[in-house]
Amino acid sequence: MPPSFDALGVPAPLVRALTDRGITDPFPIQALTLPDALAGRDVCGRAPTGSGKTLAFGIPLAVRVTNAAPKKPKALVLVPTRELAAQVRDELTQLLAPFGRTVHAFYGGVGFGAQRKALRSGVDVAVACPGRLEDLISQGDVRLDRVTTVVLDEADRMADMGFLPAVRRLLDQVADDRQTLLFSATLDGDVDVLIRRYQRDPVRHGVDKDADEPVNRHVLWRAEREEKLALTAEIVRAHWPAIVFSRTKHGADRIARQLGRHGVDAVAIHGNRSQGQRERALRDFTSARAQALVATDVAARGI
Repeated sequence: MPPSFDALGVPAPLVRALTDRGITDPFPIQALTLPDALAGRDVCGRAPTGSGKTLAFGIPLAVRVTNAAPKKPKALVLVPTRELAAQVRDELTQLLAPFGRTVHAFYGGVGFGAQRKALRSGVDVAVACPGRLEDLISQGDVRLDRVTTVVLDEADRMADMGFLPAVRRLLDQVADDRQTLLFSATLDGDVDVLIRRYQRDPVRHGVDKDADEPVNRHVLWRAEREEKLALTAEIVRAHWPAIVFSRTKHGADRIARQLGRHGVDAVAIHGNRSQGQRERALRDFTSARAQALVATDVAARGI
């Protein structure tokens, strides 16, 4: 039986807020990391996607973050994609509500106006993609020297996508006495470089994939080029919802149109699409209005 949130040291107002949402039992990564994170320790959390990492760092943020001055956030969450930034923002908004703290997401694909306005009003927790945050810093819209808590979410994905130089530049600008929480599916390679350089005596916790989870089955069909689309449509119709990967952005759009001609409701998502288009595509896919989501590999990292 896992310990309760109360037993892990989560304050009563936040426990009640979680209970109201039907969240009563901590996931393993939460049970392991929350006591150390709430105590102010640097933490490395290794766990697969979908294991509850957002609450694992979101609860300590909600408890420990203080009010920010204009343009000077007190906490920073770095994420690899726009979609993940929006997801984390939505979760943190609910966690921060009992404490009256504010959170805003900063990513590309949208205008700067609303993001600059939020920063001028004061953002306690900034959830940001590295590229957009560097743009805002270079234009004088935000400073990081008051950041006392940093979260690196999906650190391995940021490494895979080539963001580590930007991540290092950003971490070099935050307060020296910060708390750093790092969550990743792996803690070796480039991620270990971040751990050794930017964390102080971190506590390491790891959760492996549940042995009871179903095992993925990989199937290969050999098909001539002219047969591939019809075969893909047949597979999607039999096993939707499905994600179809494309090597290029233009290819994703073309495949989505061609699947439509084969009777499959498909939507495309890639870096050339606006944020509104990407969000609509994800809504259509998750609500089952679309049978297939056609994505480039990079765009799919945020799903």
